[in-house]
Amino acid sequence: MSASDPSPLRGRPAKAEPCPICRKPADPALTPFCSTRCADIDLGRWLTDRYAIPTADDEDEDAEGTGSPKRDLD
Repeated sequence: MSASDPSPLRGRPAKAEPCPICRKPADPALTPFCSTRCADIDLGRWLTDRYAIPTADDEDEDAEGTGSPKRDLD
């Protein structure tokens, strides 16, 4: 980016997103959380499988039972 670039974000401070747990303003030292308590709550949710990232394997298992049976065309 050059100094003459008229970017609308240039010169404006980035607005911090609120804490994802309690929605209070985030602490820059603990971003994206507002406190160590909220960070620990989030970690506990990941460790107890309350949060999960879907994988392609999960989708493949669901699709196996819904398709039509394969036929031998020979």
